[in-house]
Amino acid sequence: MTKNALNWFEIPVSNIGRASRFYGAVLQQELEPKSFGPHAMHVFQYQQPGVGGCLIEGEQYNPATDGAVVYLPVADNMNAALTRVKDAGGKVTLGRTELPGDMGCFAHIMDTEGNRVGLHALN
Repeated sequence: MTKNALNWFEIPVSNIGRASRFYGAVLQQELEPKSFGPHAMHVFQYQQPGVGGCLIEGEQYNPATDGAVVYLPVADNMNAALTRVKDAGGKVTLGRTELPGDMGCFAHIMDTEGNRVGLHALN
């Protein structure tokens, strides 16, 4: 059995600069530009070893509103993050939803590229 159900994720974008600014504002972190092969990537901050991911721009990478949903961690407060989503040009498609016990809360957003993405916070 593997330690994690996920090893790496890629969020497809049509404009990597715009998307990186959006996620940087929402998550209050700077994404790191990387070059792996022919595609532009901006990597989310994560502690290694651990599960990481990136924004990726390329011909076969198309933003989508359906399909798998990736949940990104919100370090501070979910309500503040949802305000930042709107301020950065995104939309909240499912507002703050409480989870049972000490699991926190989640929400769904539409980013500036047209992707449905989940946010998760403990507060």
